[in-house]
Amino acid sequence: EIMMAKMWAMGLIVVVVATASLVFVVQGLLEVPIHGSLALFVAGMTLYLFTTTSLGIFLATMARSMPQFGLLLLVILLPLQMMSGGMTPRESMPELVQNIMLAAPTTHFVSLTQAILYRGAGISIVWPQFLALTAIGSVFFVLALTRFRKTISSMA
Repeated sequence: EIMMAKMWAMGLIVVVVATASLVFVVQGLLEVPIHGSLALFVAGMTLYLFTTTSLGIFLATMARSMPQFGLLLLVILLPLQMMSGGMTPRESMPELVQNIMLAAPTTHFVSLTQAILYRGAGISIVWPQFLALTAIGSVFFVLALTRFRKTISSMA
C-alpha cells in the first residue's frame, strides 16, 4: 500500500512533465511532428515507469546502504540503457545479447516509443511490448514487495 502510493505519486509527476515536454517543446517549440497517439504513448510510459520503479525498489531491497544501491544502479541501469536499442540499433548486437535484452524493460519501451511516435503505430502493433512490460513489471513488483515485507518483519 505504502509502496504503491510512493510509486504513483512520483510517477504522476514524471508522466505530466514528460507529456508536457513532448507537447510544448517537441511539437510546439521544435515543430517536430508526432505521428502516433499521445494517449497510447502516455499509457506505455506509465507502464514503463511502473516497471522501472519496481526494479529500483527491488534493487534497493538488495543493497544494505545508499552507496551500495548507487553502485548497483550503475552496474544494472547503464547496460540496460546502452543495449536497449535507444542508442545503437539492437540489430547490430550479437544475437545472444539481443535475446538477453528481451528481458529488459527498456528494450520494450524503446521499441514501443519508436513505433508510436515515429511510425504512428496503434495498440494492434505495440501490444506485445505492453504485455512484456506488464509481465516484467509484475515480476519485479512481487519480488520487491516480498523482499520489502521480509526486511520489515526482520526489523520488528
